[in-house]
Amino acid sequence: MYRPTDEHPLPVPDPARVDPAVLTALLGRHGWHRRGGTQGQYGRWTPPGGTAGTSLLVPESARYPDSTDLLAEALTALARSAAPSAREVLVGLALPSDEVRWERDIPDEGSGATLWTAQERLRAAARSLLAAGALGTYGRAGYHGARHRRQAEALLDQVLVGPASAGRTLTAYVPVTAGRGTVAGLQRALHAARDATDYQRATGGMEAYEAAVELGVCHELTEALISLVRGAEGVRIEIQWSPAEGAPPGCPARPEPVEFTPGDLPALRQAAQQYVRDEPSLAVRVTGTVVRMRRERPDGAGAVRLRVLAGADVAQVRVALGEEDYRIAGHAHLLGLPVRVTGRLESRGGFRRITGASGVTPVQVDEAERDRLLKSLQENLDHFEEACGGE
Repeated sequence: MYRPTDEHPLPVPDPARVDPAVLTALLGRHGWHRRGGTQGQYGRWTPPGGTAGTSLLVPESARYPDSTDLLAEALTALARSAAPSAREVLVGLALPSDEVRWERDIPDEGSGATLWTAQERLRAAARSLLAAGALGTYGRAGYHGARHRRQAEALLDQVLVGPASAGRTLTAYVPVTAGRGTVAGLQRALHAARDATDYQRATGGMEAYEAAVELGVCHELTEALISLVRGAEGVRIEIQWSPAEGAPPGCPARPEPVEFTPGDLPALRQAAQQYVRDEPSLAVRVTGTVVRMRRERPDGAGAVRLRVLAGADVAQVRVALGEEDYRIAGHAHLLGLPVRVTGRLESRGGFRRITGASGVTPVQVDEAERDRLLKSLQENLDHFEEACGGE
């Protein structure tokens, strides 16, 4: 998730591949105004604020005789324009994407350091909100913790994000090809969170938050909303679908913006705490490679850290083992073999720990995989030496 800047200019799209209807939809979305033109043939568009000398002639359809030439001139003018909205239009053309826009109502006064802090807070909270939307596509849970975190982070790496203007506004462009499910799920979850918050404020009950889990509301989403609202007088979140693709199935064509205020914070905090408290531990059978070992004495019980290969939707887990299971895990590690262990993946700590572990068994792998694991062992031998003592 990064910001398109002038140091990384966007390529001008091929005018022969640009749909005039998509271009006009993006112009209207980003504040451009149609100021004339010939109805049924082309329109003249000017940027927000009516910048002098700047206007675009955009054909209404590709059937207009000079449509390709007009589109080429319009795209070149957008690329040369200093208006931020021009760049937003080009992003929408270059990367067919759904847009998520945040607006924070914060005081005008403040030093440069204060504004920088507000910008960073907005960026971090926006990223957390998108991550929560992505997590909801992998499974419904009140608290995801470390589960599916790698997949969510991989999606966010494909998201473009504009400048966080004074910590007040921010737009993220989520590629349709990779993240449509995330944005559709986020749209449903935000409205469900708004309804649940209204219900809690009116009745004091948490039933609506419990039901909202099936719509994607979770601890991670409520925490992101808390971060957005804290220090602001209000927050507005708006989702707009890619003009080239239209709305996803089951979603409104023009979703209503969702707003939250400081008065919602007590309900959101209570929900965030309840989601963590109520999420149960899971029975698992995990296969993983030992990447770290530790025990206080040369003999007895100890703890290992596994890089998970299968059985749990987390990257690594910590497992407390008895003396015999610890010895088996150490031998398997020396031989370049993964181990399989049964236990319960605990929600405390973000699903990063297995308790009640038993039945540690080495797992056979093919020669290529074994060589790769042995090479990893040689590169990280200092961690394995901890098997003989403390940290």
